Amino acid sequence: MSEFTEIVALVEGRTEKIFLADLVVPSLAANGVYLTPIVISKPGQKGGDVRFSRVKNDIGLHLKQREDTYLTTFVDFYGIKGDWPGLSEAKQQHDPVDKAAVINSATRLKVEELFGKKGVGRRFIPYFAMHEFEALLFSGPDKLAAALHVSRSRIDKILADCGGPEKIDDSPENAPSKRIEKLSPGFRKTSTGIAVAKAIGLGEIRNRCPVFNGWLTTLEDLKGMSHG
Repeated sequence: MSEFTEIVALVEGRTEKIFLADLVVPSLAANGVYLTPIVISKPGQKGGDVRFSRVKNDIGLHLKQREDTYLTTFVDFYGIKGDWPGLSEAKQQHDPVDKAAVINSATRLKVEELFGKKGVGRRFIPYFAMHEFEALLFSGPDKLAAALHVSRSRIDKILADCGGPEKIDDSPENAPSKRIEKLSPGFRKTSTGIAVAKAIGLGEIRNRCPVFNGWLTTLEDLKGMSHG
């Protein structure tokens, strides 16, 4: 049995790839888990356009390549479209943990139906950011406020109204990215967003975002299980 575990992460775009590479990869590597982020083929247009009919091809490709690796995803819940397994049922849930449970289960079932002979039940671990990557940045209200050049009270109000970073609305008007744009129209997700995430630190993001933390805990628990 290998002493380390390899995971491929299919990510929505460049920002997610950099976030994983800069913050998550080093943390997992210290645990003997090696994650490689790869951008999904033909990325969707700005605002998110992630369809299962497209992503399933990448999922199948990576499941077939090596049967001793794991596969995960890092895409925005807000960006996935109507053909995604379990999406309508997940949207009926109010708590992000429940949303994640529903869509994760439905996605794994569908992928297992398509590629069951590749050990999907063991090797495929979907993750959907609730409700967008930008929600994670609300884990550090002081850091986010400083980057946006606004008072911390404005960030605190959003968090108080919604109940936490992962509970920030996923509507077109009130998604995390839209709220940030209203506060700072020139906000750049890839440069400023990554800088804010680094300033906050992975530990604090995990403390404030239970769905994100649960996903990382699952990946950490795979240590030494590449062939198991």
